[in-house]
Amino acid sequence: MQFVTPECNSCPGGKNGRLRVVFQGNKETHQMKKTITAVAVLALSASLAIAAPGEGKAGKHGRHGKGAHSQRGFAKLNLTDAQKAQVKQLREQFRNENKALFEGMKQTRTEMKAAREANDTARLEALRGTATSQREQLKAKSQALNAQVLNLLTAEQRAQYEAQKAEREARRAQRGERGRGQRGQQPQSQR
Repeated sequence: MQFVTPECNSCPGGKNGRLRVVFQGNKETHQMKKTITAVAVLALSASLAIAAPGEGKAGKHGRHGKGAHSQRGFAKLNLTDAQKAQVKQLREQFRNENKALFEGMKQTRTEMKAAREANDTARLEALRGTATSQREQLKAKSQALNAQVLNLLTAEQRAQYEAQKAEREARRAQRGERGRGQRGQQPQSQR
């Protein structure tokens, strides 16, 4: 295969302002090259699609969508349609009631980032206290929401939920033994 550009003086027929591709060889070779090129493009596209980060499920920094972690726990409980509707309503109400808290937390994170980049340790320490207070508020409100949701469950569903919760805590304890600490804490081996 030979590429002939408009700037090339050896262009047959003179300069016509187009890029032309001149193939050398027989038609079978040309067809095989086209097939190989198409397969290579297809393979590259497929590998890029597989390697690309998941769109839709995971957002920035791999975080899941709203309530993905808590929904995963309730998905295995076989909730009725009425229970699902009640849970959805409680979560929407929670989001609406705490919109100001979420915005405040977002603002605090933005200010902390700016303070970190400016090496303003005094401002950063003050913001850490604010962030801790906001997290504690959110934790208390989330626990209240969880209690409301648990009140919607039947006795059998609640027992199943508690069993799943115990399994999760056991897995967390195992990870902790391998040296993974909670957020903000150093692993056991580095203390």
